Order: sequence, then C-alpha cells, then structure tokens
Amino acid sequence: MFAAIVALPGLVIAGLVALVVMWVVADDPPRSGADTVSCPDALHFGGAELPDGAEVVGACKTQGFQDIHYSATFRMPRADVPDWLERTYPDAPAPGTKFCGAVDVDLCLDVDAPGGHPDAGAHVVQVRVEYEDADTALVRFAAFTM
Repeated sequence: MFAAIVALPGLVIAGLVALVVMWVVADDPPRSGADTVSCPDALHFGGAELPDGAEVVGACKTQGFQDIHYSATFRMPRADVPDWLERTYPDAPAPGTKFCGAVDVDLCLDVDAPGGHPDAGAHVVQVRVEYEDADTALVRFAAFTM
C-alpha cells in the first residue's frame, strides 16, 4: 500500500508528460513558405479582378497564420493600367510615382480597406507597376490583413 501511494505522484506526472507530448505531436505541423492559390482568388481577396488581356507570371501565393498575405504578378497592356486601377479602386488616391519603395517601380498605389469584391478580405492592397516596354506593364499585386 505504501509503495502505491509513493508511486502515485510519479504516475500522475508521467501521465501529464504523455498528454503534453501527444498534444504537441498531434497539433498541426508547422508551416513555412507560401501556398499556391488561384490568381483570381488572390486578386479577389484584394477587391480586384484580373484585368482583360493579363498574362499571369509565375504562381499566385498565399501565406499567413494570424495575418494573411496574397500575392500575384501579371503582365498587362501598359495603356490599360490607369483605367484598371481607377475601375478597381475608384475611391483610392491617384497612383503615384514617389515613395514606391524600389527604383524600378514606375507607378504605385496603396489602398486601405479596398472592398470592391464579395470575397475581399484585405485590410491593405499594394500595387507596384514596372513599365517593361512601350506596350507592356509588369504588375505586382499584394493584398494582406494586419
């Protein structure tokens, strides 16, 4: 009887350790890196549609845990960029050329609370445009929560 009483605290501690180990092992595995997502979904999250004539470059991505980040890169006709931005974000300030964050960016737009699409969930959208030539623009689109 004495041995059982002495062993009881050790068994309780061993049981708690086993429960913690099972909880850690059974929990969702840690994730690193981004997951591929459809490009329309990436743009919808930021309140946008893929513009007519756009050609997606690479895979569109999503990443996040508490904050969610979607990104898409595409080429579109250079002449259509201002109209696409105006139609997509009519209440946003005019796109600018200052404070775009990189020397190769020719035009940028930052939008808070974009809305505009039923699937929109972003708090912020950032659009960076590089004019590749007289006819083509490379658009980098990012939409995220904070």
